[in-house]
Amino acid sequence: MVILSACADIGASYQPILDGAPNASFQSDLQACQNLARGQHQLNQDTMGSAAAGGLLGAAIADHDESGTAVEGLVGGALIGLVGGVSKSKDKREAIVVDCMKGRSHAVVG
Repeated sequence: MVILSACADIGASYQPILDGAPNASFQSDLQACQNLARGQHQLNQDTMGSAAAGGLLGAAIADHDESGTAVEGLVGGALIGLVGGVSKSKDKREAIVVDCMKGRSHAVVG
């Protein structure tokens, strides 16, 4: 939870790259699009699935090769899965900002 709260705005505050100068409505449209992206929660089914899969894989590996306990593997794997899920959420939020700005007729290239 600490990781997620520290990363709460990741992706949603994305500043898109423009092909040309911004027009008069750019800043207000950008704020609206960023707010739309913030509505994409990071702690969603995909993120939790990544954490669960990482935890199970970590527990199985630690138990199999005796490099640690299954609990250590579970926690470590879950954290790695959680970070991967947050990373996917970041990418999705950035794509929302880009698509939203394109939909508002801004020359966004990335």
